[in-house]
This record gives sequence, C-alpha cells and structure tokens, in this order.
Amino acid sequence: MKDTQNFLITIVGPTAIGKTALSIVLAKYFKSDIISCDSRQFFKEMKIGTAVPEETELAAAKHHFIQNKSIFDDYNVGQFEREALKKLKELFQENSVQIMVGGSGLYVDAVLIGLDAFPKVAPYIRENLNLELESKGLESLQNQLKELDIETYEKIALDNPKRVIRALEVCIGSGLPYSTFKNKPKAPRNFTSIKIGLDAERPFIYDRINLRVDCMLENGLLEEAKTLHAHKKLNALQTVGYRELFSFFEGKFTREFAISEIKKNTRRFAKRQLTWFKRDKETLWFDSQSSIDKIISDISEKMNTFKEP
Repeated sequence: MKDTQNFLITIVGPTAIGKTALSIVLAKYFKSDIISCDSRQFFKEMKIGTAVPEETELAAAKHHFIQNKSIFDDYNVGQFEREALKKLKELFQENSVQIMVGGSGLYVDAVLIGLDAFPKVAPYIRENLNLELESKGLESLQNQLKELDIETYEKIALDNPKRVIRALEVCIGSGLPYSTFKNKPKAPRNFTSIKIGLDAERPFIYDRINLRVDCMLENGLLEEAKTLHAHKKLNALQTVGYRELFSFFEGKFTREFAISEIKKNTRRFAKRQLTWFKRDKETLWFDSQSSIDKIISDISEKMNTFKEP
C-alpha cells in the first residue's frame, strides 16, 4: 500500500442501532476525525429530535457537520458533497484513515460515489408542483410520476414530497424521465471506501427505537418542537418526530397518538434505511452486538486487500 493511500471507513445502518458509539471507538483506534452525514443533525435548532451525539461523545472525537447549519439555510445534498469532500481532503493530509457515519443513504452515496448530473429546471415548475401538493395532495403528484417515469416511481420514497417533486420537475422540465439521468459515470474519489453496516433482529431494533423516542421526550422533544412549530413548512422540519408533534399541537392528534405515530414512522424509516444500504453488496455487515475486536480485525483485513504488491 502506498503511503498516500487514503481510506474512508463509513458506518451505516438503521436509526438507533449504535452507529455513533461505534464511530467514536473506531475514531479513537485510528486516531481519526468523524464526518457526520446525518441530513438532519446538520441543523442547530433540531438537537433533541435528531439524536445529536451527547457532549461527552462530541468531545471524545473531533466531529464535522454536526449542527453547523440553520433550518433557515438553503442547504442540499450537492452542497454537502462538495463541503464533505473538501474537508476530507484536509483531513487526509493529517491521517490516511477517516471515519464517516450516518443513516442518510443519499448523503452517504453523494460522498462515496457522487451525485448524478441533472438538467437545470425553470423555478416555476417546482413552484407549480408545490401549489399542487397543497391543493390536491401528494397522491396527485405520485400519480403523475407513475405516468411519466414508472422506474423512479417504483424506487423512490413516495411518502417524501420533496423527492417526488424533485423527480417530477426534472421529468417536466427536460421532457425525459428522471431515471434517464441516473447512474452516469462519476468523478473518481481520492480515497478507498470501506463501508461497514450494523444490523440486528427486528424486535431488537424496534425496542431501541421505542426507547430512543421515550428518551427524546424525557429530554424535552415536546418543548423543542413547540419552538419550531411556526416554521413547520421548512424542508428541514419535514422530519419524523416533529411532524407528528405539530399535528398534536394543532389538535389533529392526541399526545399519546402522536407519540405512537413517531415510533411507528421511525420503524418504517429504519426499514427503508436497511433496504437502501443492503443494495451495496460490498458492505461488511455486523450484528450490532459484535465485539469491537472483530469489527476492527475485519476492517484491517479489508484494508490489506487493497495493498499494492
């Protein structure tokens, strides 16, 4: 292996599985920093509901992209890709091994692989689609997408209005299916990617999720959500844990039902995360209770396979 060969160890898996704790152990072992690619932990106003690492965890290893933006900032995955790659370039000058962690699959792929290039679309198309979302609902947009691009319709998270609108605006603006712009050759990375995943039996994951939601509520999630309610239309707040409480504040849900919906929707989110991450056959999967020695040993063995003769 050349002295200049860089490795980015990326930890993926469903929410509440223990990725943060593992990232800190690995960062200490490899004497590296941690890049967070959790797309909601960027926002400083959303500390409790996004399970931002505790102060002791943040102090245990140098973290980047944690609460570094505001919900009022116009921030997207393309900007994150550029900023994360720039930061990694700096970090690799200090240490050839770095850690990235997070459950946002698109953001992980943006750093490891790169984003697809899409044509520019006239702003009025998105504005019209947002108006249609308000007047006719998400199902109307879903039906349009099904008609214009069945491939994308069958793959994306249809319950995510932003994703549906993004795909539709490209279809309408370009006259071509959104899917035709996907999976084109990307710019090469200056690091070797080693992706490891944490998994567990579903009852274990669901128990962890339920416990995390209960802890969030004890730590003040209700009060945090109240301070954000007036801004509920912002993209950052289209997030499990906040949407359900906003419905409670508006009298649409009881408190108990809102909490049960948070837990249910978080479980669904965890299932979608696993579906996304399981697509990559190169990922090294571990049970969440695996010993750290086993994980480090397998990572080191994987690194050795990239050694040059």
